[in-house]
Order: sequence, then structure tokens, then C-alpha cells
Amino acid sequence: MIEKRPLGKTDLNVSALCLGTMTWGQQNTEADAHEQIQYAMEAGVNFMDTAELYPVPPNAETQGRTETYIGTWFKKTGLRDRWVLATKIAGPSDTLKYFRGGSRFVKTQLEQALDDSLRRLQTDYVDLYQLHWPDRNTNYFGQLGYEASVDEQMTPIEETLEALDSLVRSGKIRHVGLSNETPWGAMRFLTLAEQRGWPRMVSIQNPYNLLNRSFEVGLAEIAHRESLGLLAYSPLAFGVLSGKYLNGQRPDGARLTLFERFQRYNNDESQAATERYVTLAREQGLDPAQMALAYVTSRSFVTSNIIGATTLQQLKANIDSHQLVLSDAVVRGIESIHKTLPNPAP
Repeated sequence: MIEKRPLGKTDLNVSALCLGTMTWGQQNTEADAHEQIQYAMEAGVNFMDTAELYPVPPNAETQGRTETYIGTWFKKTGLRDRWVLATKIAGPSDTLKYFRGGSRFVKTQLEQALDDSLRRLQTDYVDLYQLHWPDRNTNYFGQLGYEASVDEQMTPIEETLEALDSLVRSGKIRHVGLSNETPWGAMRFLTLAEQRGWPRMVSIQNPYNLLNRSFEVGLAEIAHRESLGLLAYSPLAFGVLSGKYLNGQRPDGARLTLFERFQRYNNDESQAATERYVTLAREQGLDPAQMALAYVTSRSFVTSNIIGATTLQQLKANIDSHQLVLSDAVVRGIESIHKTLPNPAP
């Protein structure tokens, strides 16, 4: 069975692999989604992550479809209680005005966003409600080089936490978490919660993979010492670490083939490192994708590794990665390759 790990300081234990859902409603049909949920559950996964934004790439026409597919599975099977369910409220963005005229983490919007998610999910509570990205000017989604903004529009963290507190007390949310957050933001949320008796953040969902280990610089210690475990997303760097895009390949139906916007790891340094990771895996008789996933899952600061797939075959292979224990030789090889990267990939 898949290892279960504590979700922060809560009484919930979640599987070390989390079922990601962001392709459902765009690359995957409702039937596909239901098949993946069923398979993952039977394989021992009890943790599922979604968002009001999904599917990705986001657009107004498909927005909310992913949560809807999950809701219809719950209604059909009556197995809501088998899952620790996580979803997210979208942060502010000039390109997402269809979210309540522009999403902000204020009381009225948090209430509306949560109620809309609950309706689509066909449940009366979520186990983990996350802030998808910060409601302030800072670095996320690959942005490097912080620049202060004199015209910043920021919802005070105090206001957001107080609103979340009322939703937790209402029973609609069990626990709260962060996503795409910085070290300053993480510690500010934790400090205010402790000072004011508001809900304590129990997790942080940020990118982490063999091409992007920037989480280790400022957040891994916080995750460890503050029980703010990482929910690692993009563990295969949009599928790049599987090796399927090497030498300019663009497989039919693959994410980078369909959507040009996902080019974060499509640079010369990442391609060179990926080629070395793939070679290492094959020399050791390993599947490159499973090696990359097993490394992420094995990190002490990781609570759960969010795996996604567009086919059931991919999902099975990703879930099987939990059986892989990397040898010392493989880990040394990974660290040697990592040291050749000039800077963490954004």
C-alpha cells in the first residue's frame, strides 16, 4: 500500500501520492476522470487535489468543469468519505476577470468561491482549502527577480485569515493551505494564525522537480520545522522529465504539443539536464519518469507528490513509482547532475 503521511498538525493522514486533476475537462473526458479516480482509490491513493480554475489552460468556457466531474463521481458512487479532498480559490489576475470580476481573498469572494466549489463537487465540505497564488505583488509561476510595486493592490493577510476562520468554524472547510507561496508569505500566515488564534496553514503546494529545486532554498526548512509540508506539483516538469520531448519530439496529444504556453522547462539548460537524467535512469534500469517521481516523494519535507496523467496507462506507471526506492548510486547521480544546472529552472 501507498505510505500515508500526516497532513501538517492535523488528524488527517494522506497518501504520499496525490491524484492531480487539472487536465479533466480539457484533455480528459468525464469518463476518463471517473476511471482515474476509481483506479487511484483502488491503488491506495486517498488524496485528490483540484481547483476552481481547472481545467488548465484556464478559460471561462471550461472553468469549473474539473470540480464538476469529481462531483458527479461522488454522486454516482457515494464514496466521498474515501477521499481527502483539496481545492483552491484563484488569486488575482488581469486575464481571469470572469472570476467574480477579479478574484481577491476577501470575505465575500472566499464565501462565494467556496460555495460554488462545494456545489460543483456535490459535497458540503472540503478537507483542504488553498489559496492558489498570493493576493499581492510577489514571485510565483516562474517569475524571478522581486520588484516592489508602489501601486500594489494587496488584500491584507489578516483579512484573509479572519474570513477563512469563519469558514472553518462553519464546517465548510476542515483545514487551510497555501499554494505558490514565498518564504515571507508562509511565515507571515503562520505567525498571524498563532497570534490571533486563526486557522493554521497545514500545507504549501509549490512546484518541485529535478529541474526546479528552488523550494529547497528558503521553504524546505520552513516545511520541516513548521509542519507545513510540501504538496509538490509539476513533479515531472510538465512531462519533460519523462524524456518524451527530447530531440525536439512533440508526441500527439502531449501537453507541450497542444499548448505553447507551457514552455517553462523548454530551454537549453533544462533539455541538457533532462537528457542526463534520462541517461542515468536507463543506465540503472529505471523508467525516467518513475525515477523523477520517486526522488520527489522521498524528500523529507514532502507530504504528498501530486501526480497527473492524461491516460490510465500513465497514471498506473506514476502510481507504481511509490514502490521504487532509489539506490545511493542513483541519488548521487541525481545530485551530480543537479550541480551542473547554472540556476534553478523557474
